[in-house]
Amino acid sequence: MVGRIPVMDVMPVVDLGRQSAKATAGEPLPVSATVFREGHDKLAAEVVLISPDGVRGAPVRMERLTDPVDRYRAWVVPDAVGAWTFEVHAWSDPVATWDHAAGIKVPAGIDVELMLTEGRLLLERTQGLVPPKGPEAAVLAAAAAASTDTTLDAEERLAALVSPEVAAVQAAYPLRELLTVEGPFPAWVDRPRALFGSWYEFFPRSEGAYVDEETGKVVSGTLRTAAERLDAVAAMGFDVIYMPPIHPIGEVNRKGPNNTLTPGPDDPGSPWAIGSKDGGHDAVHPDLGTIEDLDHFVARAGELGLEVALDLALQAAPDHPWVTEHPEWFTTRADGTIAYAENPPKKYQDIYPVNFDNDPTGICREVLRVVRHWMAHGVRVFRVDNPHTKPLAFWEWLLAEVRRTDPDVIFLSEAFTKPPMMHGLGAVGYQQSYTYFTWRTGKTEIEDYFLEVSHESDHTMRPNFFVNPPDILHAFLQYGGPAAFKIRAVLAAMSVPSWGVYAGYELYEHVAVRPGSEEYLDTEKFQVKVRDWKGAEAEGRTLAPYITRLNQIRRDHRALQLLRNITVHRTDDDHVVAWSKTATLEDGSEDTVLVVVNLDPHGTRETMIHLDMPALGLGWDDSLVVHDELTGEEWTWGEHAYVRLDPGHEPAHILTVRRTAP
Repeated sequence: MVGRIPVMDVMPVVDLGRQSAKATAGEPLPVSATVFREGHDKLAAEVVLISPDGVRGAPVRMERLTDPVDRYRAWVVPDAVGAWTFEVHAWSDPVATWDHAAGIKVPAGIDVELMLTEGRLLLERTQGLVPPKGPEAAVLAAAAAASTDTTLDAEERLAALVSPEVAAVQAAYPLRELLTVEGPFPAWVDRPRALFGSWYEFFPRSEGAYVDEETGKVVSGTLRTAAERLDAVAAMGFDVIYMPPIHPIGEVNRKGPNNTLTPGPDDPGSPWAIGSKDGGHDAVHPDLGTIEDLDHFVARAGELGLEVALDLALQAAPDHPWVTEHPEWFTTRADGTIAYAENPPKKYQDIYPVNFDNDPTGICREVLRVVRHWMAHGVRVFRVDNPHTKPLAFWEWLLAEVRRTDPDVIFLSEAFTKPPMMHGLGAVGYQQSYTYFTWRTGKTEIEDYFLEVSHESDHTMRPNFFVNPPDILHAFLQYGGPAAFKIRAVLAAMSVPSWGVYAGYELYEHVAVRPGSEEYLDTEKFQVKVRDWKGAEAEGRTLAPYITRLNQIRRDHRALQLLRNITVHRTDDDHVVAWSKTATLEDGSEDTVLVVVNLDPHGTRETMIHLDMPALGLGWDDSLVVHDELTGEEWTWGEHAYVRLDPGHEPAHILTVRRTAP
């Protein structure tokens, strides 16, 4: 039922409040609503945040926006992990109503004494709310006395009733008439890593791999040799190390190099074809080592400040123990065979999808057991493979079960699929989501996508901008040269709080299996890749120093650690994009980062950019001194600024606003 003061279209509300909006500890959360009433009397609104243990925070007054009309918004900041709620309170504001009328009537000589009397009566009502002997009471008493002082003219008496000191007291102790409360509405608050982090992906079997000089065969790496690579990953400033499945790989229908159906006896197969005689989802591939080796890997990562993310791929190779022990968990075709995975025209003969409509209770129990098994070995982050091919209700149950006992565990959704499913997965509990960023390369689509993920879908899904998953090599990287790798890294790392890099990006790996394909040649999904990290570093053929600098800038600037604070600025060139991010620091100062990127990896671009100065905390006629975090250069800019970006030198400016100039 509509309240006495209507409060409608409250946001963030997910699925009519049946699911929780996304929030993070320490992250400002915008709460907005349409609030209005009949007639011309003034109203006010505020947000009340309620902690998981039921403690109600101090009300936060909502600001009336100019566009759209009658839309109100406030920013609130939950400070702990858990199930929070919020309410929107709206009321008729007699003080604001009187203030508006008195400001018109008294100067015009209309109902002067009546208006002053009504103002004094409102003052007396406020006096009943403040501490009787405090400074607020003294302010109100002085104003009341002045309002009845007939030696003063009417406008002086009015000025006493509406002084800034009185207004501050009345704002702190508002008179609420016809109070309407909407809510509570749920918001789940995650730990900061769910929002902010730099991810690095590698296949452990390739880390430390080498070619045996006598036999010419590739000797695979192990979890122990992969642990040795962690120092380099940490040195680049990454926070999360993600490994594809580390389980035994099926031998039946095993794939060969480049997804062929003719593997050789030494071909390792795809890690996503999980399960063999050596075990299933709760086992470590014997070629990689033992569970003790994983424990060593996790411990070493922790020493370096890295969290370990494991892949959760709910599918089975034909020789997975599940196929023998629980054949009912799969789909049997008319000819009696078990259906393998297909995404026409692609066929994955080495993988059996799980049918979640057959014995859902048994499947749910087993998956939860597997997840808790790896959690017990120090894994608190899971990257989930193809979650969009499993029922949403299953994920809602699983994520709630994990969150009930271990709210710090993070799940990343790898779902390149239709928006409703992507948003639905986020709504039912996924802390992060892969996005369409890989395919957004033009100026307009990049600008639109920045705004979409930060201002439109932010309450349902948190984006993670991976620049190059191992199974997607966009044409922009294939043909853009080294500048393209810089451009995409800056776009990802400077626009959203979480971004990711797959090993080989820093070596500019860019060759596709065939023209028009988005698959890497000799893709690591089906074979061990031997990389010469030391040689590339010695010869300067690596983007690692650039990535390191980007991650350091991210750590240095709070503005880059938040999602909902992006502003896109206008540029005159269709190949130049500009945006800024601003955050208020604990000392009240502003941290602002302004980024300008040339999207053309082949040509120098010169253009004017037009800054939204209020979004930078400045007036339209102010100027600002900007410092380039990549080159060390400084310029003084105004609303309109000239830029020249040569991709052969540096395709981007990453600018910090160091001070305003007079």
